[in-house]
Amino acid sequence: MAITDILSAKDIESALSSCQAADSFNYKSFFSTVGLSSKTPDQIKKVFGILDQDKSGFIEEEELQLFLKNFSSSARVLTTAETKAFLAAGDTDGDGKIGVEEFQSLVKA
Repeated sequence: MAITDILSAKDIESALSSCQAADSFNYKSFFSTVGLSSKTPDQIKKVFGILDQDKSGFIEEEELQLFLKNFSSSARVLTTAETKAFLAAGDTDGDGKIGVEEFQSLVKA
């Protein structure tokens, strides 16, 4: 499954263009612009599955750093500060990674 099966290419392009500069990534505005906030829990779960590159059932810090690349191979990697802030926002149980339920909560925040 491709991410464009769930999200529109136009929305992805718009969301990526809004965070091209280093340290400009804001997960809330990204999720809103890309259209993920308005998707069903099942659709959000499918996007999580795409983002979970190693299929561990979690999005770890390394996968978060490459988050934008899941939407476009030409997108930048997140800075260390962006990655840590993103992880801190999503990791509600403190295990150092984001599970599917945590991701769904983060998207809907």
